[in-house]
Amino acid sequence: MIKITQREFEIIEIIKKNPFVSQQEIAEALQITRSSVAVHITNLTRKGIIRGRGYVVDERDHVSVIGGANMDIVGYPFHELKRQDSNPGGVKVSLGGVGRNIAENLARLGTHTKMFTVVGEDIYGDQIIKESEKIGIDMSHVKRVQEEGTGTYLAILDHENDMDLAIASMNIFKKLDRKYLEDSKQVILKSQVIVFDTNLEEEIFRYGVDLFKENDLFLDTVSHTKALRAKSVIGAFHTIKPNRLEAEALSGIAIQDYHDLEKACGFFHSEGVKNVFITLGPEGVFYSDGLKNGMMKAPKMTPKNATGAGDAFQAALVYSELHGFPIKDKVRFAIGASVMAMNAYETINPDLSESEIRKIMKKVEEMK
Repeated sequence: MIKITQREFEIIEIIKKNPFVSQQEIAEALQITRSSVAVHITNLTRKGIIRGRGYVVDERDHVSVIGGANMDIVGYPFHELKRQDSNPGGVKVSLGGVGRNIAENLARLGTHTKMFTVVGEDIYGDQIIKESEKIGIDMSHVKRVQEEGTGTYLAILDHENDMDLAIASMNIFKKLDRKYLEDSKQVILKSQVIVFDTNLEEEIFRYGVDLFKENDLFLDTVSHTKALRAKSVIGAFHTIKPNRLEAEALSGIAIQDYHDLEKACGFFHSEGVKNVFITLGPEGVFYSDGLKNGMMKAPKMTPKNATGAGDAFQAALVYSELHGFPIKDKVRFAIGASVMAMNAYETINPDLSESEIRKIMKKVEEMK
């Protein structure tokens, strides 16, 4: 992420108001020398924040996430889960939604993140907006509707704290429509990266991808069924992270071994995808950028809650892209973030940070 000083920020604000302002006028406004202004202008130009005369400001300073936001209700048993019976255990209620979770992970990593979603005019909608804003997500563009209740995700974990069963009540996302995307277009176009999850209705999903195809698009497939919504537009994405089943559905290639993974990635690259990360559960992650490929595996652990691992992985991929990590470090960083997610009872680890992830990166194994 590009860092700017306070003085540079002040200069940018002046230029936004008057792109043809002179360096002397900037100097007088800030009560500094013209030569100091010239140095700051040179630095801002090198950073790519301003371009030429009259000082066109590149405002691509944020990540936009377009997708689901809902309440998560998660139940977990104290002992081995018994079907068709009442199990002693605990229940947690927290903010959720694939898109919103990705946005929170990004915000906790210090990334300026704007959320584009729809919630109800109800208590859950109020809670999602208020708590997300406290975390640092920009929720000012979220659409609110009265006709549907805020999305709700109900999950039952097994005795190893992995998901056994879930129900997703997401009818409200039919209200995330063309008009909403059009109304938000100018803000979204200024994104460094745009993340789509497939909770959008298929026609709206494809419309949004086409609308923003000139930006770097990242795809979160959400589930095997919803992943199919991306099949016809998969080539528009810069980065994708399907699991094995989703990769098979999107590529039409059955994946049984390493060669099949290479073949599936070859298909995605031929369609236009730059980076492919296929998650394989305990077996690790297969990665490819068209030039390099391989597999990496997380250190062994018993998860406290595995439901947020994929969201953390996706956010880490975005973060590592913004910071110019090489492909192998992207994988290590993303695996590290997912391990941190699984090490917390919450869906999102409140202690998530680059420094904490880097401690785990050292333990990530490259498979031979």
